[in-house]
Amino acid sequence: MVYMEKFRERLKKLIETEGLTASKFAEKIGTQRSSVSHVLSGRNKPSLDFVIKVTNAFKDITLDWLINGDPSEEVSKENSNKLTPTPSLPENLEKLSVNKKIKEIGFFFMDGTFKIFKN
Repeated sequence: MVYMEKFRERLKKLIETEGLTASKFAEKIGTQRSSVSHVLSGRNKPSLDFVIKVTNAFKDITLDWLINGDPSEEVSKENSNKLTPTPSLPENLEKLSVNKKIKEIGFFFMDGTFKIFKN
């Protein structure tokens, strides 16, 4: 399966970028060395628990990147904390004055859903 191969590639890239061995990686995420070895070799698929442990241990890794990847993202030793691209702000963005307070913030997702946060 292509998506599992890509997942393994991202996991290997993460381990390499962090300068870890598979044993040290297993220790850092709190799982057995054999679990990491089996996932990396393709013998086993990663469990949800495994994936969550990875994202909890590496705060710069998003669940979305680990599972789905993003072809526009590159992991490097210099930019290992920039795995998720940050949207750029428009140059003409008006600065908020000190007296203004935020009433609500909306996030609109690519799948058509949204989330509104109200103060």
